[in-house]
Amino acid sequence: EIYQLVEEDLTRVESQIKAVTEVDSPRFAELLSHILGGGKEIRPALTLLSGKFYHYNLDLLLPMATAVELMHTATLVHDDAIDNSTVRRGRPTINKVWGEDKAVLLGDYLFAKAGEFAAITGNLRVIMLFSQTIQIISSGELDQAFDAFNLEQTRAHYLKRISSKTASLFSLATESGAILSQAPEESIKVLREYGCNLGIAFQIVDDVLDFVGTEEEMGKPVGSDLAQGTLTLPAMLLLERYPDDNPVKELFHNRDMPEGDKQKKIKQAIELVGNSSIVRQCYEA
Repeated sequence: EIYQLVEEDLTRVESQIKAVTEVDSPRFAELLSHILGGGKEIRPALTLLSGKFYHYNLDLLLPMATAVELMHTATLVHDDAIDNSTVRRGRPTINKVWGEDKAVLLGDYLFAKAGEFAAITGNLRVIMLFSQTIQIISSGELDQAFDAFNLEQTRAHYLKRISSKTASLFSLATESGAILSQAPEESIKVLREYGCNLGIAFQIVDDVLDFVGTEEEMGKPVGSDLAQGTLTLPAMLLLERYPDDNPVKELFHNRDMPEGDKQKKIKQAIELVGNSSIVRQCYEA
């Protein structure tokens, strides 16, 4: 279990995040407590693990690992508001309980708080990298928003989008850990690329699970991407396999169809993917 290598220090990250919920306003504290914690902590673990290769300085790595996790949480809060999602990690989303306006403001707060932790490192290169990553993630989100219900997307476009939206944060985690541990430039480059590739693989698996997983596994309803008009790799492969009579095509061409009909089309797409070799193709991509 790779987490065991940094288990004790991940507990310290959790303590830092818990401290973020300790604010003067009880209502604000309730929002923070609702969303913070309960994640897989993959990204902060990657920051700490990347630091293990060289000069492991917890005074620098701890705030950066915390910053990475807070940034990730901020993106989730904003994602849920944009997509009008109702469930995250098996719980109602911030926008579902408190409204979209509160979700946007909370996400902004978490981004700012993440920046504060990144600044504690005192490393200008890492702070610049942190800022650039937010820009890249935002660019990926805009691409996804502009391309909603657009069937004319290529695999290259898909890879670019998930590299921006997901892999950039993994890359921030590994690259910042390497920088803060004074790794040689070649090692920083290798760890950056490792984080990027891991993030791409992570997102492809997540997109597959949206077809073949369960709501318990995902912490949100399956078929969410199709419902929101997001064309993922499994859906692309399904369109290639059935170019004419295809539930994805019908969904995207008739986005205003009644909810009952929409759910039937989503179910058909899920069944077609599950009964084919598309999942294997995705994992081999």
